[in-house]
Amino acid sequence: MRKLFASLILIASCFASQAAIAGPKVEFKTTLGNFVVELDSDKAPKTTANFLNYVKSGFYNGTIFHRVIDGFMIQGGGFTPDLTQKQTDAPVASEAQNGLKNNAYTIAMARTSDPDSATAQFFINVKDNQALDYPNAMGNGYTVFGKVISGTQTIDAIRKVPTMVAPTPRMGRMSDVPTNPVIIQSATILK
Repeated sequence: MRKLFASLILIASCFASQAAIAGPKVEFKTTLGNFVVELDSDKAPKTTANFLNYVKSGFYNGTIFHRVIDGFMIQGGGFTPDLTQKQTDAPVASEAQNGLKNNAYTIAMARTSDPDSATAQFFINVKDNQALDYPNAMGNGYTVFGKVISGTQTIDAIRKVPTMVAPTPRMGRMSDVPTNPVIIQSATILK
């Protein structure tokens, strides 16, 4: 009886510790379904805070997944359906050295060739992308800051949409744009 009681306490404490380390969760509602990401504010505190600020402000509402490459990733959070790029806040410093990997269904920050240039755009890996991990061939990597915990079927639906090369208002042309916009209707922090 004592062993059973001790086992139950051990199991309960494991569940309690798992709940204690669970990070903030954000639900995305899109035109192809919903998904939820759990953020790792311990390993990527600056990136998580930056992302949550955009969510709280409603920045992502009405943006699209503007770059979709099946077998690689889906990228969104920076353009409106007419491919106008939204104004962002200052960039956040890279946290790519945090030990998190660009595995399937993880969320990471998009950036330019400057590792410290991430602002609002993010991508979700649709496969394990070790070439994006720190250190990569360029000496840096892409900051992973969470993972999809529900709605992977939505990610899979988005990655399968047909794409095209599309004209953009200020950038000329953009590749891998869905032929029918995949719109983020809302991004909400779950309580």
